[in-house]
Amino acid sequence: MRILDKYILAELLGPFVFGIAAFSSVFIGTSTLFKLAQYISKYGASLASVTKLFFYSLPGIVVLTLPMSMLLAALLSFGRLSGSSEITAMKSGGLSFYRLTTPVFIVAFLVSIFAVVFNETVVPQSKTAYSTIVRYEIERDSRPRSQEHVVIKDVKQGELERLTYARKFEEDTNTLYTITIQEFEKDRLVRVENAEKAIWQNGRWIMYNGIVHDMTVEGKIERSMRFAQQNMPIEKPPQAISREQKKPDEMTIKELKQHIKALQREFVKTSNYEVELHQRLAIPMASLVFATIGTPLGLQPHRSSSSIGLGISIIIILIYYAIMTVCTALGQGGTLPPVVAAWIPNIIGLVIGCFLIRRAAR
Repeated sequence: MRILDKYILAELLGPFVFGIAAFSSVFIGTSTLFKLAQYISKYGASLASVTKLFFYSLPGIVVLTLPMSMLLAALLSFGRLSGSSEITAMKSGGLSFYRLTTPVFIVAFLVSIFAVVFNETVVPQSKTAYSTIVRYEIERDSRPRSQEHVVIKDVKQGELERLTYARKFEEDTNTLYTITIQEFEKDRLVRVENAEKAIWQNGRWIMYNGIVHDMTVEGKIERSMRFAQQNMPIEKPPQAISREQKKPDEMTIKELKQHIKALQREFVKTSNYEVELHQRLAIPMASLVFATIGTPLGLQPHRSSSSIGLGISIIIILIYYAIMTVCTALGQGGTLPPVVAAWIPNIIGLVIGCFLIRRAAR
């Protein structure tokens, strides 16, 4: 790595770390602390529970602030270099604009990759833990619940062994309605069971009025058998099934794909889950998009002021997330395809960034 690259990376580091701290503080101050105060005043939440909630909320906030921080770092670092005429000196030495910005784009790409991995491995677990504490420790919600479109996954040694779908689950009567069970062997569908309902009795699930289909290697029905009553191949009690149900943002990409596939087989609308699935990549990749916008803007006149750079960052961030919010609503409502709804903000940002880069390179 050349001395020049190290110098530019050093310029990026300070504003980037500052951006994470500053933007995280905004999220914490405007949302997280307000919710925690509500839990204390309304439910009398203990200090231990509130502390755990605070730390479990941080991973989701950090993922959102990474693209913002990348934008701020690009604006402030290149604004300072431009304001002190260092960019002019570098260009006089024969370096092109594209060569100068290469370290920024490499860092932005690495930040995006980190955000994708972090968003897949840490964030879903932290959000699940957050929801569990809120419901069972703070709200102490032990009332029976009625849930629709329940999906139960049985995984053995990292492989999906059984996928169960129920159109409705009533915890007060311990009953599952309109059940479909898919059994797999080495990722191949070998059996499908359908039943009208299943009731938790004497420590096990009993299915009623159903049919079993054995599948061939080609995926066709080999033989079928009807039954009036049969044990359900699931040992999870009603409370465990209720706890296992997750919101879209609490699932990993693999879980989202399994959930979507299960719902699609039952012709249930999946746009909410599909938008969430595509945003798992789109939002982290915004770091690269913001770098393409922030770097050329930092070279514009009068960009050496940190306050101006921060102001421009906030305006761009507000516009980006306003577009993302509208597109998410359109995608979830079915007006836009989920993949289009998730990636439109990045596409718009990338087009603008490429235009700015081309103009700055002249």
